[in-house]
Amino acid sequence: FAQFASDLDPATQKLLARGARLTQLLKQPQYSPLTMEEQVLSIYAGTHGYLDEIEVADVSDYEQRLLDDARVNAKPILDSIREQQKLDDKIEAEMNKYLEKFTKGYVSAHKKAA
Repeated sequence: FAQFASDLDPATQKLLARGARLTQLLKQPQYSPLTMEEQVLSIYAGTHGYLDEIEVADVSDYEQRLLDDARVNAKPILDSIREQQKLDDKIEAEMNKYLEKFTKGYVSAHKKAA
């Protein structure tokens, strides 16, 4: 299928690329389960385009750094997700703001390191 990727329209290529990133995102190390709120944050990042600029090979690193950072700098967001058990507009706005800032920093740092 990959050999035909160049024949696909850009929207389909983008969708397949996002799917590859989501597949990586869903892989968890054995005996290291994520909390529900961490899973929500990770999957939200993947399904809302925050991983689109991240290389597939770097998705696991991005997720680990994201969660490490979120446990310290976005604890209120994680707490809200856990307590409310749903995403309301306020939580989504906070997540978007946090993810935009984190992802921008990650991409910037990753480009400097390359």
